[in-house]
Amino acid sequence: MKIYVGNLPYETTDDDLKRLFEDHGAVTSAEVVADRHTSRSKGFGFVVMSDDGEAQNAISAIDGTDFMGRNLRVNESQPREGGRRDDRPPRQDW
Repeated sequence: MKIYVGNLPYETTDDDLKRLFEDHGAVTSAEVVADRHTSRSKGFGFVVMSDDGEAQNAISAIDGTDFMGRNLRVNESQPREGGRRDDRPPRQDW
């Protein structure tokens, strides 16, 4: 399951994020999203856990908790809106 983690302190690293979730199960990957031009954190990231039960437990345990002075927002990742959509109707060339 892919998990969204918001309100991260800007100095959070991928390893910090991974360690936070490893207490609740096996972490497949952890990534803090950074601005591609400045390489500065955008204040959110994603964690992937292979076991859905462990992922749900991690979400329940970590959501709203203080991490490095900020209250985290943690939930199951949702598909991105506004990007490329796979459900578009086929193009009609007349």
